Amino acid sequence: MKFNDSLKEIKIYEAGKPIELVVREFGIDAKDVVKLASNENPKGCSPKVAKAIADNAHRAYLYPDDSMFELKDALSSKFSEKNENIIIGAGSDQVLEFISRALLNPNDSVLMSKVTFAMYEIYAKQMGAKIVRTPSYQHIVEEFIEAYRRDRPKIIYLCTPNNPTGDATSKEDVLKIIDAVEEETLVVVDGAYMEYASAKDKRYAIEPNDLIEFPNVIYLGTFSKAYGLGGMRVGYGIANRTLIGQLYKMRPPFNITTLSLIAGIEACKDEEFVTESIALHRQEIKRYEEFAKEIGVEYIDSYTNFITYLFNNNMDSTDISDKLLKEGVIIRNLASYGMNAVRITIGTKEQNDKLFSILRRVVV
Repeated sequence: MKFNDSLKEIKIYEAGKPIELVVREFGIDAKDVVKLASNENPKGCSPKVAKAIADNAHRAYLYPDDSMFELKDALSSKFSEKNENIIIGAGSDQVLEFISRALLNPNDSVLMSKVTFAMYEIYAKQMGAKIVRTPSYQHIVEEFIEAYRRDRPKIIYLCTPNNPTGDATSKEDVLKIIDAVEEETLVVVDGAYMEYASAKDKRYAIEPNDLIEFPNVIYLGTFSKAYGLGGMRVGYGIANRTLIGQLYKMRPPFNITTLSLIAGIEACKDEEFVTESIALHRQEIKRYEEFAKEIGVEYIDSYTNFITYLFNNNMDSTDISDKLLKEGVIIRNLASYGMNAVRITIGTKEQNDKLFSILRRVVV
C-alpha cells in the first residue's frame, strides 16, 4: 500500500500524557496523580454547564442542531458579531484543519514563529506545504514582515498568547503584521488563551471586532481552556462572511456532539465562572514565579494558564519530567520542540504544593 508522500514529513502530534498511563505504568492510585500537562482548567467546568450536560444526557442519541444557531447566537452576543461570521469546530484546531484544506496546495508555504502550536505544521504538511519559521519563539514584528516579503506564504499563524511558551504579542504588533500583508495571504490569529492575556494586560487583549474589517484575517477561540471544556471539544473561528462561507465547504455535518453544543451554549452564559477561574490562576501563577527564583530556574513571563520553565545546561528537561512522572506528577516536556524546558499548567493550590515539593528535590 502506498501512502501520500507528504506523510513522510509529518511527525505524529504528541498529546499530554493521560492519568490512566501513570496508573498503568507506575501503579499510582488515580486520585494521587496530578496532571499539569494539558492546560486544562483545574476548577473543571462551570457547575451550571455540568448540570446542563447531565440533564441532557438522555439526548445523546440525537444528532445536534447542525446549524448550531444557539451557540453561534451566544458567541454573536459575546463578541458583537453576526452569526454568519462564525464557524464552529471540534476544538479550534478543527478550524485550523479547515483553513489548511481550503487554502493550501503542494509547494505553498506557511509562516509561523520558531516554537508554536504543533498542529499548524502538521495540517500544512498534510497538504504538502512548506514550513517557514522566524528565528525567535516570540512574535517579533520585523522577523515576520521580513519572512513574509521573502517567502510570500499563503498563511501566517500568529499564536497569541503563544503555546507552548506562554508569551503574548500586543494588539499593536499584531495589527502591524496584518497591515504589512496583502490580501492573498491569510493571517490566523489564534486566541486560545486570550481570556488570560486580557485579564493580565489590556495591551495584549484582542477581540474579533479588532480584526473583522480585514478580509484576510480570522480569529480563533476555544472553550477548552478558561471555560474548562477540553473534553467536550468546542472551538470557533470568526471572520468575514465570504471567508467563513468557504471554510463551511470543508466542514463535515454534525462536527460537534449534541452534548458539546449544549455545554458551549451554557458556558457562554456563565462568565462569572471564567472570572473566578482566572482569579485563582493569577493567585497561583505568582507562586510559580517565586518558586522559579527560589530554585534558580528561568521562566517565560506567561499570559496563559501555564508557565514555561527554562533549564540551564546542568539540568535536563527529559530527566526532570520523567522523575516527576514516576511520582505521579504529569507536566509537558518541551524537548520535542527543541527546548530544554517544561510547560506546567497552573493547578489548584494543593496540586501546585505537590509539584513544588517534588520539583525542589529533583532540581536542587
